[in-house]
This record gives sequence, C-alpha cells and structure tokens, in this order.
Amino acid sequence: MVGINYRLFPKIGAPEYIRDAAAAVAWVLKNIEQYGGDTSLIFISGHSAGGYLMSMVGLDKQYLAVHGVDANSIAGLIPFSGHTITHFTVREERGIDGKQPIIDDLAPLYHVRPDAPPLLLITGDRELELLGRYEENAYMYRMMLVAGHTDTRIMELDGYTHSMTEPAFPLLLKEVERIKAVKEEIE
Repeated sequence: MVGINYRLFPKIGAPEYIRDAAAAVAWVLKNIEQYGGDTSLIFISGHSAGGYLMSMVGLDKQYLAVHGVDANSIAGLIPFSGHTITHFTVREERGIDGKQPIIDDLAPLYHVRPDAPPLLLITGDRELELLGRYEENAYMYRMMLVAGHTDTRIMELDGYTHSMTEPAFPLLLKEVERIKAVKEEIE
C-alpha cells in the first residue's frame, strides 16, 4: 500500500490538487516494481475528497497522460463517499453555492466511459451521508452502465455516516481479490 498526499485549497486551486494526485499515482505506476509491487495490480482509493481525486485521476485520462501513463492501466477504482459531481471546494473557489450541483470537466461524472477500470462506489447510508452524496454516486453508477461500462458497482453502507471507512475497508480488500481472480482467469 502506498499513501499519497496533495496540496490543499486555498494554497492552490483546481485542478492543481488533481494534478498532484495524478503525479503521485503515475510515480507509483512507474516505480512500484522497484519495491516488489506489481504494476498490473495498482488500485486507487480514497475517502471523500480523496475519493473525488482518485475518480478524476482514473476517469479523466488527461491527468495521467501528461506523465506518459494510461489511466486504463489502473486495476480498479474504489472511492469511499467521493464526490462524483464537481467537488464543493471547486464550487467554493468559483463562488458557487455548495447546494448547487455542477457537472463540468472537473466532475468525475463528466468523464464516464465504457473502457474505464473496474469501479466500485462505496457510500454511507443515504439518510446519514453528506447531502446528496449517495444520490450522486448512484447517478454515477447508472451513467457508467448507460455508457457501456460493464464493471461498475455501488454499495451503500446502511447505518453509517460519511465516516464509513472502517466498514468499507473489508469491501475494498474483497474487491481487490475479486479483480485479481478475474485477471488470473484471463491470463
């Protein structure tokens, strides 16, 4: 496992923190073999803003392309309660009310595509999560399927708030094992 970080608003604005996350993911993809890792089994995950960033890095191919990396080389995307619309920090930067949903090129939803890596969306309970978070993830799930993506799933953790990472980690590990098994079948 590799933990990454990124610079924060207000010191920098969008899309610089997405570029930071992409640079870190690209570094891992290019260097993990030196540390005994397998480049074909790189999964990216994050919670909340981290889930948003990894979704942007994995879905909008431009961010990794500048590093000579194809986003489709990622084995799987597993955001925990990530924004799929334009992040509220971006909306704040632009002076847009946080309750105004925006789907532009800074939204993972804008980048739905049939050839994306496998995607498992995990959220807390729709009644306990942050405003609209489950619903925007459900919309992402639906739009990925409509776009022709064949390996998108969503899990809602009943009874859990936005701080749902503890019950989500076993689901992440199960997803990694599922995708590894699929890759082994293909090979």
